[in-house]
Formats: sequence, structure tokens, C-alpha cells
Amino acid sequence: MSGVVHLVGAGPGDPELLTVHARRLLDAADAVVHDRLIAPALLATIRPGIRRFAVGKEGGGPSTRQGDITDLLIRLARGGADVVRLKGGDPFVFGRGGEEAIALLAAGIAFDVVPGVSAGIAGPAAAGIPVTHRGIARSVVFVTGETDTTAGGEAVDWTAIAAIDTVVIFMAGRSAASVGGRLIDGGRDESTPVAVIVDATLPSQAVLRLDLGRLSREGVGRIASRPTMLVVGDVVGLGAELAGLGFGPDLDRGSERVDDGLTVVA
Repeated sequence: MSGVVHLVGAGPGDPELLTVHARRLLDAADAVVHDRLIAPALLATIRPGIRRFAVGKEGGGPSTRQGDITDLLIRLARGGADVVRLKGGDPFVFGRGGEEAIALLAAGIAFDVVPGVSAGIAGPAAAGIPVTHRGIARSVVFVTGETDTTAGGEAVDWTAIAAIDTVVIFMAGRSAASVGGRLIDGGRDESTPVAVIVDATLPSQAVLRLDLGRLSREGVGRIASRPTMLVVGDVVGLGAELAGLGFGPDLDRGSERVDDGLTVVA
């Protein structure tokens, strides 16, 4: 008898932000197939005896082919396993969860989807930045920076994106300067505030603040090697106001993390 695959969102990183539903499925699973950026502290809570498969992807680095991942999920389920496919953030937000769901459906495998807290909302929030705010931002858009660095990537209408109040860019480390330039070319003012968030919601989270012009000229330096998100818009100023209230270190305010292999651009 075939098993089932649960496409589960692990949240933005902090294990405390895992949903109750996800926790229950993890505790009952026979196998867990997880992404590269799942926090080690969360993986450590998986009970002994559950089979674990690391199938991470890394932009510009070693990656497990998507076809191999779906084949693994199908094989495990056909063997009768209860499988948790554990994805960072939400499985349907830049997580290729839709592709895996379609493949499972085509193979006749039972599956369900368990939403997770998206890093696009939780990352800025953990830095004290509300992605919407009355009188400042009534619209928000999510886009991936990997589009700029992937051959044959999807076309992005940067002019339309530049007109949105708050722009949140996932996976933006390597393409930060290019994204900044495209937003300026699309009509966004060079003085627009930008927050660069690394390791969102984790103990190592840090925030670098600069403006869009400088981002387009200099990128984010060595920070690009860490999980990086950009927030562009006037709401970033609110985060600066709240930075001293326990929302994590602010790199351009003399944080001790300046010496932790990070190049400060501000």
C-alpha cells in the first residue's frame, strides 16, 4: 500500500516558528526529505530512527537535481512510507512545491500541503520592518533575485515591480547590485531605503541598511555568501527606528558582527 507525501513549510529558520501541524507530521514521519537551509536546530528535533535525506540546492553551488528529488519522494511513498518533504519558508513561495505536487499527482501518489511562515514576511518582521504600514506602504511584492543569474530565467517586469511600495527580494545576495540597478531603471529613486537581511530569524541574523543607489553600485560584498534577503521601500525606515528594541543587530550601527566576515557597505 502506498504511503503519503506531506509538502511541509518549515518557516523562515527559527525552529520556534514551525507550525503545530508541521511538528505533528515530523514526529509521525517515516522519512524526512529536507532542503539545505533547514536550521540544524530544527533537524536536531527529528526523532532517532526517522530516515533523513538531504536534498539541498545552492545557487551557483552543488545542488540535487529536481528530478532526482521527485523520484525519491515517489519511491519512498510507493514503499509505504509517510514522507515529510521539509522546505524552508512556505512550500509554494519560491520553493518548487508546485512542481513536486504536480509530479506526485501524475505518479498517483497521495500528498497534502502544509503552509509555512514565509521568510518574505517573517524576515522583515524579525528586523522590525513591517512590509505594509498605514500611510507608507499599501502594497508589497515578492520576487526572486535568482531570476537575474539563471540562464533562460523568467522575464521580470522590473518597471511594474519598482512601482510597488515594498519590494522583497528572496535569494538576492549574488544579484543584489543587478537588482538594485533594474529597480532604478524601472523608475525607483536612488535614495529609496534598503535593508539587507542575512540569516533571517536565526540567532546570527543581522541587518545592513543603505540606499538603492549604493546597492546598485556596490552590491552587498561578502554578505552575499549567506542567505540574503532585500527589503526595498520606505518601511525600511521603520525598521531603523525599531532596531534598538530587540530586533537584532544593525550592521551599520557598529555591531560586533561587522568583524564576522562581513563587508559593511553603509
